[in-house]
Amino acid sequence: MPSPWPRRTFLHAAGGGALALGLTGTLAHPSGASDVPAVAGTSTSTSDAEFDALRGKWRDLVLGTGFSPTAEPFRTILGTLGTTAAGYLATMAPASGSLWPGRSWADPEPDLDAESYAFSATMNDAYNRLRTMAEAYSQPGTGLTGDTALRDAVLTGLDHLYSEVYNEHTTRYGNWYNWQIGAPQALMDTCVLMYDHLPATRIADYCRAVDAFVPDSVFASYTGTSTGANRVDLCRGVVLRGIVGKDPAKITLASQALAPVFPYVTSGDGFYDDGSFVQHRNVPYIGGYGAVLHDGVGRLLALLRGSHWEVTGPGTQLFLDTIEKAVAPFIYNGLIMDNVSSRGVSRIGTNEHQRAHGLMATILLVGQGASPEENARWRAMVKGWLQRDYYYPALKNPGLSLIRASLLQALQDDTSVKAAPEPVEHRLFPNMARATHRRRDWAASFSMASNRIAHYEFGNGEHARGYHTGAGWLSWWGGDFGLEQYSDAYWPTVDPYRLPGITASRKPLADGEGGNWGQPMPDAAWVGGTTDGEYAAVGQHLKGLSSTLDARKSWFCLDDSVVCLGAGITAKDGHAVETTVDNRALGATGAPVLTVDGRPQPVAQGWTATFDDARWAHIAGQAGYVFPAGVTLGAVREERTGSWRDINTGGSPDPITRRYLTLFTDHGVDPAGGAYAYVLLPGASARATAHRSRDRGWLRILANSVSQQGVRVPKLGLTAVNFWSAGTVERLRTSAPASVLVREHRNGTATLVVSDPARQATSLEVLWNRRVTKVLSRPATVTAATTGSSLKLTFGDLTGQAGAPQRITVRLG
Repeated sequence: MPSPWPRRTFLHAAGGGALALGLTGTLAHPSGASDVPAVAGTSTSTSDAEFDALRGKWRDLVLGTGFSPTAEPFRTILGTLGTTAAGYLATMAPASGSLWPGRSWADPEPDLDAESYAFSATMNDAYNRLRTMAEAYSQPGTGLTGDTALRDAVLTGLDHLYSEVYNEHTTRYGNWYNWQIGAPQALMDTCVLMYDHLPATRIADYCRAVDAFVPDSVFASYTGTSTGANRVDLCRGVVLRGIVGKDPAKITLASQALAPVFPYVTSGDGFYDDGSFVQHRNVPYIGGYGAVLHDGVGRLLALLRGSHWEVTGPGTQLFLDTIEKAVAPFIYNGLIMDNVSSRGVSRIGTNEHQRAHGLMATILLVGQGASPEENARWRAMVKGWLQRDYYYPALKNPGLSLIRASLLQALQDDTSVKAAPEPVEHRLFPNMARATHRRRDWAASFSMASNRIAHYEFGNGEHARGYHTGAGWLSWWGGDFGLEQYSDAYWPTVDPYRLPGITASRKPLADGEGGNWGQPMPDAAWVGGTTDGEYAAVGQHLKGLSSTLDARKSWFCLDDSVVCLGAGITAKDGHAVETTVDNRALGATGAPVLTVDGRPQPVAQGWTATFDDARWAHIAGQAGYVFPAGVTLGAVREERTGSWRDINTGGSPDPITRRYLTLFTDHGVDPAGGAYAYVLLPGASARATAHRSRDRGWLRILANSVSQQGVRVPKLGLTAVNFWSAGTVERLRTSAPASVLVREHRNGTATLVVSDPARQATSLEVLWNRRVTKVLSRPATVTAATTGSSLKLTFGDLTGQAGAPQRITVRLG
């Protein structure tokens, strides 16, 4: 069809206007050689070839390679891409201050307020739309492949944005991100894809614009908005600007500026040696910024590998190590746990499965630069996730990019790779107040807040009601059930005061409580625990957000269950305080049977009941719950209606209704010293739950007070105690607050793991009143050890151990 856009003069490379398709239908990109001259820092003709090669590599990293456009899922992805681009083409109408009607970037009062944020976001969005159109032009099977009208629209759009807003003469307004990361990345990606149609003068213009908004000074110090994932994004934009503009100095600067991202940090943004990842000072973010960082670093390593700017050195191995230390522990059967995605959970059109899909592909990409052993492990791990995700398999995701889909499809088709099972392990992340407990057929994760980690993050109008996600939220999933638990419109419909596992005041909180980007933290130091890698003691000194609530919460993670204890629950807000035993999302129509003490309960919506001295409960197809000392148990079946707009200003206002079955205990209004004790049995049958409730010898609760909380499980040879203050619990005594776990093994040895979660113990003595003949191993933090009729361990200053468990092995007498 005739082009609706003014004709322009273009410099064309040989064959640059068409895509070549191989005989098999597999995408084959042209070399990308061009006679467009360099702009800044022009290099030699030899270097020109390297720039061309780098541009071709990035093109492949954007578009993907090695797939048939007529095979699924690629046919659907390409069709969706074409439909989206066609819509943009049909509605694009360049005018003063906009490219699309009703989407203006012209801010009448440019500053840094929320209104200006919206205007700058529109500018960024315009560049992203042009990139989408350029991808549809460059890809086969979109229905717009090589379409001249689409090509001219993209080029006109780039011109319009440069002349009106994104140029070296504009003063930045609104959100810095849109000017320094969002727009430059989309602009440079589009320049790579449309390179053969861009005159040298235009390339020079666009490079000057990027230089103006992303000056070299952004890399001068590793602080502020130039850390972690943001630093990687800044590097990506400048590396591509260097490639497009053939400026080797820019590539050198940006590739070297990656260096501060790799070393582990001890505070603030970045990766920690315990696997924690923090962004925005105090927010766990592996599922958000951490995923962006991994994708960005992975692509840059792949792009620069084999070039003059290849990123090498010990730092890259530290980065590779984070795949298994930081990322994998939070991916379970193809989903990434919501408690490390912060604001991302409030965004419409995404869920914990979709957020995992990109990361899974990134692991495969990063693996190409890892050792053969690492790459083999990672491919087996990812294949297991691909195969076990029954709810939302990655290759069914229409929003998956072509590069990611091609990586995942190739792995799925590789019969030489055997899927790895889920590991049996416990992982503690003291530096971000998170923990994961994984078994073969279920997994759980714990989300806490401390004087180092925020209750939650509210910003950009996102995550308005996430205020209790750090109040001891216990999320869990079954191996072959429950993978949809947090993925089916959970966040806009759940009662935010009744998240599973939390203890919270019913005091009403404002949307965004704590303020925009406030990221409020409680004044609570003792948050963390200890683990031997299989079992664990996890604890949280809980202090409520904008509340007087104070409590001690502990979780003891075992082979088939989690023992949950709470004590010292006190508040003076004039509102009730509740502990939510569980809150199961049932979708739009679910109605599983609830059984309490052997009696099935009604399944009608709107049903509520209170059970005095309940000993056990069971939700069919979900879990069992045992109450060792009995409990007054509240139960509610309800349909809740909400919208994504309720929790995110960018969400849809359309109402959504979902069903919930909630079990909770009410501590009353202004409780003083409230307590609870229950055992969560994921996947257990009603019969197994009833049996466990009658088994008085299986579990001994040794303490449940504001001073100590502890359990003994004889069958496992396990004793675990969280000492909120110095004291004695059964055979264990400590001289200061600590978390202690003891495992007695059948071979006559025992393992003790001790930690200082509060990071305040300048010295610590631990006494175990058990005959010990020899200390087989101990860390340097143990300055003395006495054996005999009892074991006495003396620790030096533990404040610098960041709450990490200290492991000691002994021989029993």
